[in-house]
Amino acid sequence: MDFLNLPDAPRIKLRDMSAPACLLGRSGDIVRIDLTIDRATGRIAPPEAPVDAVVEMRGAMALPCFTDAHTHIDKGHIWGRAPNPDGTFMGALITVGDDRSAHWSAEDLRARADFSLRCALAHGTRALRTHLDSVPPQCDISWPVFRDLRADWAGRIDLQACSLFAIDFVDPAGDGGRPFQDLAKTVAQSAGVLGAVTYPVEHLAARLDIFLGAATRLGLNADFHVDETMDPSSRTLAEIARAVLRTGFEGRVTAGHCCSLSTQPPDEALACLDLVAKAGIAVISLPMCNMYLQDRHAGRTPRGRGVTLVHEMAARDIPVAFASDNTRDPFYAYGDLDMLEVMREAVRIAHLDHGADDWPLAFITTPADICGFAPPSLAPGAPADLVLLRARDWNEALSRPQSDRIVLRAGRAIERTLPDYAELDGILGA
Repeated sequence: MDFLNLPDAPRIKLRDMSAPACLLGRSGDIVRIDLTIDRATGRIAPPEAPVDAVVEMRGAMALPCFTDAHTHIDKGHIWGRAPNPDGTFMGALITVGDDRSAHWSAEDLRARADFSLRCALAHGTRALRTHLDSVPPQCDISWPVFRDLRADWAGRIDLQACSLFAIDFVDPAGDGGRPFQDLAKTVAQSAGVLGAVTYPVEHLAARLDIFLGAATRLGLNADFHVDETMDPSSRTLAEIARAVLRTGFEGRVTAGHCCSLSTQPPDEALACLDLVAKAGIAVISLPMCNMYLQDRHAGRTPRGRGVTLVHEMAARDIPVAFASDNTRDPFYAYGDLDMLEVMREAVRIAHLDHGADDWPLAFITTPADICGFAPPSLAPGAPADLVLLRARDWNEALSRPQSDRIVLRAGRAIERTLPDYAELDGILGA
């Protein structure tokens, strides 16, 4: 078999492929399957369907294309002009704020975001949620650019946007204030998700109630950046859960990061997770970015990983997903919106390689469910949007970058040449 050159036939059978058992509702690790691809419909055909060509895959792995449920394509690829001066969270916050004020025009934002999406597409992502810095006046630039990008990328990557602002942007008196209400309406008009950053702040409960009330009135889901710190006294995740229960909020609620859980006394952290489970909150872990920023001190080796309690969450049936987060910006200097890289690193960082066999769901089906995207599947009738790896098992898949993967969209291999960083020289001032 020439792995990189599938036959150009209307209907092909990929015989003897490996696939994660959990994606097929089976127990165990890896199972062998045949997949029939109908290029006329762009879907997976029933196994008994007639075919024009058969390809012996010799155990090569098939995965549905990925959903990246937590990214920041508005920040992406500014490292060349705005590196983090010390690698800390505060260094990132200040540097991004300065760069945003100086450079984030519609032209600048669109060029960098489009570059990011081309990377994600080449690596096998089919759906993506991005957070957008949304404090005025930036919201008047970023949201129109996002709406244009979503239209341009329709049929390649399904896009969803989530607002990003500090929770103290919500006035604790009345309805949260005109700026907040206007922004919430912009999010609704853009079919987006209402999001905020939570940390210990005065009147947090009142701000959360107002936030969730606005989301309810506008029919929006909620997505929070939560406790992105190693400070054990930062416990806003529990406050969010209480607010959801107190208000009876019925939309989807997602919490990202939740780093401080890893430094809290175990009994208190687990009590918080019991609340999270009761409130029906999903959690997205961002292990690469969190290990880059958290527990960083000059001249001192980091002790903590900054990774939230994913195993304890899974034990409570809390939906857990992993995602890319930032890409080549002050919050994370590296990355390429490659969900296989996220999978490879998360398995090592969070010790997903021993125990439950269903962790692949956290990179494929759970993020799609959290965001409300169409469910990825290997079943007949599902879109033939697939990532094919030469690897035959997880050890082979996660030991190499899988740079020779094939990405199928509607059953046909796409061009996987990554965009050249030199394209951004003009806007980065290189």
